[in-house]
Amino acid sequence: MTTLLSAVPSSALRVTGADRLDFVQGQMTNDLRSCPTPGHVAACFLNVRGQIEQFARIYRRTDDIYLHLDAGQAPALAERLRRYVIFDQVEIQDLSEELRTVHLWGGWPVLAAEGWPQEPGQVGAAWTATLGGAAVLLGAVDRSGQLGLDLHYLAAQEAAVMDVLHAQLSVTERSWAELQTARVAAGLPEPVLDGFLGHLPQEVGLDIGGPLPAISYRKGCYVGQEIMARLEARGKARYGLSRLQVPAGTPVGSEVHSAGKAVGHTGLEAGGLALCRLRLDLPADTALEVAGQPASIAPLSHAL
Repeated sequence: MTTLLSAVPSSALRVTGADRLDFVQGQMTNDLRSCPTPGHVAACFLNVRGQIEQFARIYRRTDDIYLHLDAGQAPALAERLRRYVIFDQVEIQDLSEELRTVHLWGGWPVLAAEGWPQEPGQVGAAWTATLGGAAVLLGAVDRSGQLGLDLHYLAAQEAAVMDVLHAQLSVTERSWAELQTARVAAGLPEPVLDGFLGHLPQEVGLDIGGPLPAISYRKGCYVGQEIMARLEARGKARYGLSRLQVPAGTPVGSEVHSAGKAVGHTGLEAGGLALCRLRLDLPADTALEVAGQPASIAPLSHAL
């Protein structure tokens, strides 16, 4: 088995303090309380209309909460969280410059190191390991259609971590673009990369049963929770996640048209495919266009 390694452009926040769990729990769409320690969940931060403002993978650890975000996203989320600090005993730190993240994929990597998981577990599992004297936070994440590992570590210790990975796993490096091609082919959304911010989670594959579940309908209140409850009661949003064959180079956010009307928009194009937020009431034989070129639906394997 060849282990593939891709650097993950990232930003990060760390929340500490006695009230950290209650505070973060009250801001996010998913249920961090039900998460084991250590463990992680995918979650959104919504506006009052229920639309996604930020997305993060949120790790619950013994002494802190670690929020892993896409590159450049930490300042906006930190500003949002600080607006809601009133009497809460919490501290919010932006660690984006201090941390690095890589993803191991192409098969579960088995490595002889303290704390390294020998079995995959499932999405949401997390561990702490020691590589070359460096402390590493591991998270089971599907970024390619096959369960892999996100590795988070201090930038100052990157050389030690890479030495162990290359020596024991003989990793083959793959670009971020290659990992995105695998992700889109597998039908896995990433809200920031796909330009899905500003839309309802249920419209872009983040609902329960979707490829990237990021909602709990049983947790306490948060901004946008009333809209989520209404959608649960109604049973279905007007849009859903689809995947299209599109022309190479199609920009993120390109409108999808049918009979001259906009019926959706595309996410990131990779390998001639793009995930798409698309109306659910379109007939199966509807002719679609993107940028004046024909586009066709490539069915998703996930239950949406």
